[in-house]
Amino acid sequence: MVNLRETVPILGWIVCWVGTMLLIPAATDAFYHNIDWEVFLLSSSITIFIGIAMVLSGESNKKVKLSFPQAFFLITFGWIAVTLFGAIPFIGIGASVTDAVFETMSGITTTGSTVFTGLDNLPPGILLWRAILQWIGGIGIIAIAVLVLPFLKIGGMQLFKIESSTNENDTVAFTVKTIYVLGAVYGGLTLLCAVTYMVLGMNAFDAITHAMATLSTGGYSTHDASFGFFKNPALHWAGTIFMICGAIPFFLFVKMTLGNFKALITDQQVRGFVFFLALTSILMAFWLIEHRDTTFFEALTLTTFNITSVVTTTGFATDDYTAWGHGAVGMFLILMFVGGCTGSTSGAVKIYRYQVLWIFVRSHLKKLISPSRVVVMHYNGRPLNDDVPSSVLAFLAVFIATIAFFTVVLTLLDLDIVTAYSASVTAITNVGPGMGHIIGPSGNFQSLPDLAKWALVVAMLAGRLEVLVLLVFFEKDFWRN
Repeated sequence: MVNLRETVPILGWIVCWVGTMLLIPAATDAFYHNIDWEVFLLSSSITIFIGIAMVLSGESNKKVKLSFPQAFFLITFGWIAVTLFGAIPFIGIGASVTDAVFETMSGITTTGSTVFTGLDNLPPGILLWRAILQWIGGIGIIAIAVLVLPFLKIGGMQLFKIESSTNENDTVAFTVKTIYVLGAVYGGLTLLCAVTYMVLGMNAFDAITHAMATLSTGGYSTHDASFGFFKNPALHWAGTIFMICGAIPFFLFVKMTLGNFKALITDQQVRGFVFFLALTSILMAFWLIEHRDTTFFEALTLTTFNITSVVTTTGFATDDYTAWGHGAVGMFLILMFVGGCTGSTSGAVKIYRYQVLWIFVRSHLKKLISPSRVVVMHYNGRPLNDDVPSSVLAFLAVFIATIAFFTVVLTLLDLDIVTAYSASVTAITNVGPGMGHIIGPSGNFQSLPDLAKWALVVAMLAGRLEVLVLLVFFEKDFWRN
């Protein structure tokens, strides 16, 4: 049997960390003389108290070495714990439990779907907390993608396994150092983004919150009009650049800080990602010119920002792209499945899986033509192990099946097929806005029934954890190890 008790103190430290972070919006509301600072202070006190109790429940002198089943459990319930305790301040300001959990799960998974309206009039503490949730979710996703999923071989992630040392102490030190370096790069890019936004016209509060939402590819805004609230095209291009940064493997930025400046341009995944964004943005700009009276630069600004936002699963919008015509709607629905690069804050399928799939298909075609031919598959200049294509295919099969399952569930809850399907897709890919007049770029998820929101909470978690992580809990062998 899996000994789950050993994971409780670790979850306790995570809960304590959430409680400490709650002090930031508390101080913000106090600074702006908003009474909600009391809600955040109380939420922080409750969270830290429970977290300390969880930490003390373990054996202080016992050294814990997590097994694979314990790692799966810790990853999943770490996300759930942050969601439950992060939802407390939303409940404190009057949101229902369902809406509070939905908003928090959407934030921590960097999905960006929201049930809140009247964002322009919400207290600063709540707006900042939404941004913080996405920001800490982003660094958590990076750490898991770089340090955990490659060892668990989730969906071909073993391609990006970072070898450290066979010595246990060296491995722990390497892991801690890697987290610190990734955190420093992530924080530095966020600061650079915030400063850029301020220089281009945002006030300090908007710049900080939008920088957090940009680098985490989360998409929570402080305005109902999302990024479209800001009319300066330079801001839109800056947002595009930093969304791309958020969707690029962060370990490549680390390599650049160590002097390998060619790391980005030589990476096959990054080249494919940037080429895809450029091609689709230009083609869609010509489409938009045909359907709207606009210049090429204006069309390119609109298409580049919104396509980048959807592909990177950020969810910002500067325009209602569902009004661009039926062809645009179909294109954006496909773009929801793409995603950025692995090792980034982006969700969805990820570029490298499409690349591996294409390499595998080409290899299969060559074998059909010449059955006796030996075909060695390569990715990023290295041979592909046989287990990588099968892992990718397994992931894609489960990914599509999961979307189908949640689509059926939502239709049974009386949602129309467009809303049900796009809600399932946007939740599992962690994009944010869906399609249609209810949950499209100009709508939100407030009017959905509570059961539908709970279903989407599970879908968002499943998508963020690469689907297969949740699925292992339904395998009886998991509980025997």
